[in-house]
Amino acid sequence: MEILKTAQPALVRVGILTNSQNILTASTNRTVESWAQKLNGRAQIVDVRNPDELDAALTVAKAQTDGIVLGDEQVITGGDSPRRIADFALRNRLPSSGTIDYAHVGGLIGYGVDWTDVIRRSMAFVDKILKGAKPADLPIQQASKFELVINLKTAKALGLTIPQSLLQRADQVIE
Repeated sequence: MEILKTAQPALVRVGILTNSQNILTASTNRTVESWAQKLNGRAQIVDVRNPDELDAALTVAKAQTDGIVLGDEQVITGGDSPRRIADFALRNRLPSSGTIDYAHVGGLIGYGVDWTDVIRRSMAFVDKILKGAKPADLPIQQASKFELVINLKTAKALGLTIPQSLLQRADQVIE
């Protein structure tokens, strides 16, 4: 959300597409709402429990928000949902952000875990286990490398000028 606000400083009301049936959602939603307040904005949680609810959720987002953030939920990031959301956001002139793949299908911003790094580190764990290490003795690790992708083609279509400071932070810029 912070990256989206940097790309579009006038953004105040952000629709967060999320799945209330996911047990982690309540905690995530509280965090998102807190961040929105810190950014002088407001988060509108928009529930999408299955792909059939996506069009209705997007209609709610259009009516109540100035931008859209995709929750990292299979119902939102799987299948053709990211492309449908990106097309809707562009058609309705709503800046939007989601996973890395989202920017590649036409979304404005993609941000998320560098899965190549996660897989590489996972393979190092497998190697240690195959060499005799006990899994319980290995330290728990979490993702530490994230990627930022900005789609300038979408930015241009939305009439946005992405700040140079944000472009410099990007790992990939789609032109």
